Amino acid sequence: MTVKTEELNPFAIAQAQLDEAAAILKLEPGVHALLREPIREIHVLLPVKMDDGTTQVFKGFRVQHNDSRGPTKGGIRFHPDETIDTVRALAMWMTWKCAVVNIPLGGAKGGVVCNPKDMSPTELERLSRAYIRQVGPALGLEKDVPAPDVFTDSQIMSWMLDEFSVLKGHNEFGVITGKPIALGGSAGRTDSTSRGVAICANLAAERLGMELKGATVAIQGYGKVGRYAAEILHNEYGCKVVAVSDVTGGWYNPDGLDIPNVSRYVDTEGGGLLEGYGKVDPDAKAITNAELLAMDVDVLVPAALEGQIRGDNAHTIRARMVVEGANGPTTPEADHILQERGILVVPDILANAGGVTVSYFEMVQNSYGYYWDLDTVRERLARIMTEAFHAVFEMTDHFEVHPRLGAYLLAVNRVAEAVRLRGWA
Repeated sequence: MTVKTEELNPFAIAQAQLDEAAAILKLEPGVHALLREPIREIHVLLPVKMDDGTTQVFKGFRVQHNDSRGPTKGGIRFHPDETIDTVRALAMWMTWKCAVVNIPLGGAKGGVVCNPKDMSPTELERLSRAYIRQVGPALGLEKDVPAPDVFTDSQIMSWMLDEFSVLKGHNEFGVITGKPIALGGSAGRTDSTSRGVAICANLAAERLGMELKGATVAIQGYGKVGRYAAEILHNEYGCKVVAVSDVTGGWYNPDGLDIPNVSRYVDTEGGGLLEGYGKVDPDAKAITNAELLAMDVDVLVPAALEGQIRGDNAHTIRARMVVEGANGPTTPEADHILQERGILVVPDILANAGGVTVSYFEMVQNSYGYYWDLDTVRERLARIMTEAFHAVFEMTDHFEVHPRLGAYLLAVNRVAEAVRLRGWA
């Protein structure tokens, strides 16, 4: 498979992945054309009064890819490098993700081009409220439900929920998920994406005839997904997490890092980052993100941003399995290279679907005002993730394809069925 110039454009990648599945499924041209593009998208300008009295104008987006199976669902990113093509790709991936775990939702995504690291809490609040004022008419429990994503959190969701409630004139807690418990959030939401990653890693280990306890793990990204994945794999599954990294670089210890100590450092001395961790752990060796990806480990978890494993570096991957905590970390060319090399990839639309699954639980709980305990949430999450894992690999084995294509065949078939039944194509 040759390298294409558009390979690292996330939306082009998402469309290429769909095209590959559509060819095998022999999708009708009308259905295929409908699924290749977002059904609607919103572009907005957000004027925000900054603390110094100036006004800064930010660009924002909300993309709704497909709502044939139910209201659309997807996070909101605040990132300086956000682009409309990234948001389009993430919305499409959300459609497939919801279909893989078979919850009655479609895919959406939102984004604002900004650097939240350079903004005060009051500036972030004004930006969050400005975003909802612009896109609010397109949102709602039965229309489109946002959630936190890169550089957004439960506090930002709280501001957005409040602004939406002001616009509507009444509370509608289900319009946003990933909220604090005090505002209708769900138990188990914080680490749900990471818990899904861990569940998939365990099931993949069983498929490989491998014991996950004692397995070596490297995790790229130590944010909301990577951090909790490290803690769950270390604390609950008995894995040896030998390397972690973030935008500042990474740290490695062949005997296993002290993950509770790493998280404590990030929370207290690191200001949310891993930079400087070596000063509190002399056994940790500084490494680059490229070195982390190429480590000889049992499990590699890319949990940062898209496009990390590509055609130009896939040959350096030495892990027995790759479990994708991030969205779109592996390009189509890399998929084929890893497949040829016998490296098992648990694709993003399966591996990190725990987050949207528990967000769906949150929507259900908001709808009838009755909330589940943590054990109930985790038991239901484990059941859904396990069923989805087996369904994906049944398709993978039946069609003799790589697992991402198996996941796409499952998801696209489910969405296409809804499109046909509704008479859209």
